Amino acid sequence: MPIHFLVLGDGAWGTSIAILLSQNPDHRVTLWSAREENAQILRTHRENVRLLPGVPIPPSVELTSTLNPAVAEAALYIVAIPTVYMRETLRRIRPALRSDRPVLSLAKGLEIETFLRPTEIVHELLGTEDLAVLSGPSHAEEVSRGLPTTLVAASTDPDLARWIQQRFSSDRFRVYTNVDVVGVELAGALKNIMGIAAGISDGLGFGDNAKAALLTRGLVEMSRFGIALGAAHETFFGLAGLGDLITTCVSRHGRNRHVGERLARGEKLPAILASMNMVAEGVFTTKSVHDRAARMGIEMPITAEVFRVLYEDKDPLTAVNDLMLREPTSEALRLKTH
Repeated sequence: MPIHFLVLGDGAWGTSIAILLSQNPDHRVTLWSAREENAQILRTHRENVRLLPGVPIPPSVELTSTLNPAVAEAALYIVAIPTVYMRETLRRIRPALRSDRPVLSLAKGLEIETFLRPTEIVHELLGTEDLAVLSGPSHAEEVSRGLPTTLVAASTDPDLARWIQQRFSSDRFRVYTNVDVVGVELAGALKNIMGIAAGISDGLGFGDNAKAALLTRGLVEMSRFGIALGAAHETFFGLAGLGDLITTCVSRHGRNRHVGERLARGEKLPAILASMNMVAEGVFTTKSVHDRAARMGIEMPITAEVFRVLYEDKDPLTAVNDLMLREPTSEALRLKTH
């Protein structure tokens, strides 16, 4: 009997994971669209023409916008819904889902109003106790085309993490396990802020020296914040932290880096967001993290300047100059994260 996976969300990442899982003949995969018109386009073209053009969706992937009882019996729910839309979407479909099914989150972000992580939103709305998150350096454009990718599956239940590891792993997709759900989710959210900063650096024409410093200091900032919220220090130097940070800050596929580049060229945030096909989670995460860090007294200078560029219309070059002109100090002292 094939193992049934239900992927909630037909964005680039949800589509890529559906394609990946369908390559195992022991799997049955359903990809759910929040809107029937989207599901119809996918069924007609067997391709996510808007987000993953040229990547065929195998016939073995069932495409639907209906959550009937058979679909709700899936062995694993995979939530591939952007954090900013997650609460609204899950609230709408909650009656059709079962609370006794494990849930794997693919989202990278934090809810602005509540500061909840994606798995916390899932737990609140679905009542699910068996929760996991899959994160790390992973652009959907590459995963969907079978390029080698390595991620981490985190759950407070090691057996669930290992089961996901077994089910998702292939010769082109390697999965490690972790028990630090807090750290993995925070790292996945925080690196998007640094991605915007990296885009600003690139858009202003700065070079490799600036990028290397940004990644290094950004990682310190991420780990300092994460540890204050109960995450493990080591997580930020693994796939979900350093690995994803590198990808986000250097890749041409990076949505958040793209936002930063355009801001540096003088474009305004509303116009940038209106022209994008996908959600740049870092825009929303910056506000959440900036507000929480201020309340907790956690120093996050890069995040603070990105916030001012995004929400106070600060000139990007001025923001960089203000970072460079901060009071000199010792790296040994600044590296302390406790």
